[in-house]
Amino acid sequence: MSPTAAPTTPFDANERTAWAGRADAYAATFGRLCAHTVPELLDAAGVFTGTRLLDVGTGPGTVAAAACDRGAEVHAVDAEPSMVELARRTAPAAHVELAALPELPFPDARFDAVVANFVLNHVGRPLLALAELRRVLRPGGRLALTIWSGTPGAGQALIPQALQAAGAVRPPHLGPLDPADDFPRTPDGLAALLGTAGLRDANCRTLHWDHRATADAWWSGPASGVATIGLTLLAQTPRVRAEARRHYDRLAAAFRTPAGTLALPHSALLATATR
Repeated sequence: MSPTAAPTTPFDANERTAWAGRADAYAATFGRLCAHTVPELLDAAGVFTGTRLLDVGTGPGTVAAAACDRGAEVHAVDAEPSMVELARRTAPAAHVELAALPELPFPDARFDAVVANFVLNHVGRPLLALAELRRVLRPGGRLALTIWSGTPGAGQALIPQALQAAGAVRPPHLGPLDPADDFPRTPDGLAALLGTAGLRDANCRTLHWDHRATADAWWSGPASGVATIGLTLLAQTPRVRAEARRHYDRLAAAFRTPAGTLALPHSALLATATR
C-alpha cells in the first residue's frame, strides 16, 4: 500500500452502509458465534484487574463486558451508532463511544492492551488500522485480534454453499478488498502484517470450535441482512432466496445433532503482538 494512499476506501463506506441499524440482528445471530473467542482473546492480551484496555469494534459489547468482569478499565469504540447504543447497555461499566479505524480519538500510548475481535476483516486499509492500534498502545503493551481464517471450517461454508447452489450473485458493490491492501488470511500472513505495521513478537494461531444453533436461528442472520452474506441474500430475487433456503435445509442435515440443533465447525486466527 502506498504511504500516500487515502486512509479509507469504498470498502469502508460499504461497510458503514451494510451494518447501519443492524446491532440487534447481529447480536442475536452472528454475534453469538463471535463470542466464542472472547476468553482466549482477553487472555492473549493479558487483560486482568487494572488493565487499561481499548476494545476496538466492540459491536454489541461482548468483549467489553467480559473485560469489565475481569476488573479492567475499559474503553470501547464502534463505527456503527446502533452498536454503540447496544454496547452501552451490555457493558455499562465501560466507556463506549462512536469512532472508526484508522483514526481513533485517543492520545499516543494510552492503553496497556488493545483487542479487536473480528474487526480487521471490516476495514479497507488493514495495515493503516494496525498502525493506529499500535499508536494507542503503550510501549510493551499487548495487541490481540481475531479474524476469520482463509481456510474456513465446514460450518462457515454452509450458507455460502447454499447461495451458490441457488445461483445467487454477489452484488458488485460488496466486492473484496483492493488486492494492494489485502494479505494472506493464514497464521504466517497475519503475523507478517503485524510486523509490517511495526509491532513486535507477532504470533498467530488457529482456533477451532463448533458453533451450535438451530437451523432457523442460523438462517435468520443472513435473512435479516447481517454481514456481506446477508446483503447478498437480500439482493436476490424471491425465487433465488427460496431456492437458497431449500439448499440450506438440504446441506444443513450434515451438521444436525441428535438434539436437533446444528453443530457448525468454524476456524479463526488469533494473533498477538507487542509495541
